[in-house]
Amino acid sequence: MTTRKLLAAFAGVALVASFVALPARADDDKDGKQKVQQDHKVTNPDAAKHNKDKHQGEKHKDEAKEQAKAEIGKPAPVVSLPDTDGTTVNVADALKDGKKIVVLEWFNPECPVIKQHHESGKTFNELYAKYHDKGVEFFAICSSAKGNEGYGAQANKDAKKAFELPYSILLDESGDVGRMYGAKTTPHVFIIAKDGTLAYKGAIDNRNEDGAKKNPINYASKALDELLAGSSVSTPETKPYGCGVKYGKPQAKEQPKHEEGEPHTPKSGK
Repeated sequence: MTTRKLLAAFAGVALVASFVALPARADDDKDGKQKVQQDHKVTNPDAAKHNKDKHQGEKHKDEAKEQAKAEIGKPAPVVSLPDTDGTTVNVADALKDGKKIVVLEWFNPECPVIKQHHESGKTFNELYAKYHDKGVEFFAICSSAKGNEGYGAQANKDAKKAFELPYSILLDESGDVGRMYGAKTTPHVFIIAKDGTLAYKGAIDNRNEDGAKKNPINYASKALDELLAGSSVSTPETKPYGCGVKYGKPQAKEQPKHEEGEPHTPKSGK
């Protein structure tokens, strides 16, 4: 065999060997990546546990909020909010001895309908005067978000003085309490019975309904009379009217950065 033919034969063998080796190397790379992922799962159990606990915590938090929704005959959601002086008020304190009834009024000092009931008329002041000495506590709640009508401690403090309001205005700037109660308008009235269950929710009166002039009904007063007499509320829910509650946008939930067990590759910083 000549030298030229011998060299050609060696070259052909080398070329075949290189093609055979390529798949094996690709398989080695794939196995290496799988090993890195497996090592991440094994060497980072705390990260996986953290993600699992975080997801479970968010689930439980959402379930608690769902269970806390205000429904007639069910325990009323907890209200703990700052008043216009910055003092935290726990509405549950008024109910702890089981002897008092609580009236919650959703409030916005700039709402024209609120002004009808507090400025040109004194619906709520008269309700307070009639029932406070009978063991009924009153609280106004403002769920106006920052940048919206009625927002802020000072605006509500000024309104409390101008309206001669004899009870506290609580500030629900996040809107969490308002959303739990399903407060839609200002005013929107919720009455909590002595046992802590929600007994009434709806309008203060029927002035927004047909026939109201001939047969005016103060729904809140009627409900309070029935509760104080030891009876159940005959009309536990009515349609509220007034200005829409000026909620802000709900805060978006923070998304997890990576799923449980998934390798996390830090940014290069370029």
